[in-house]
Amino acid sequence: MTVQQDAGAIGEALEVWIDQDLCTGDGICAQYAPEVFELDIDGLAYVKSPEDELLQAPGATTPVPLPLLRDVQDSVKECPGDCIHVRRVSDRVEVYGPDAE
Repeated sequence: MTVQQDAGAIGEALEVWIDQDLCTGDGICAQYAPEVFELDIDGLAYVKSPEDELLQAPGATTPVPLPLLRDVQDSVKECPGDCIHVRRVSDRVEVYGPDAE
């Protein structure tokens, strides 16, 4: 199965967000995809905007760049807090993460 098939339609827009209430601060996500995730001074992980700005608002989302999809998927799989959510932008259905079907 290819990455594109995993995500649905080829090039389908995805976004990612982190539930900080469940974040354990292990930083695994930032190790896999430092372009997308970063640990803040509070010890929790947050997503970053495409301009590399830390997005600290609860439920803040950022686009998943297609070249980084595999790294983001690995972050979701390895996260001990099960707090990373990836959903389609078009219908907001979670495709990777604890609420994915």
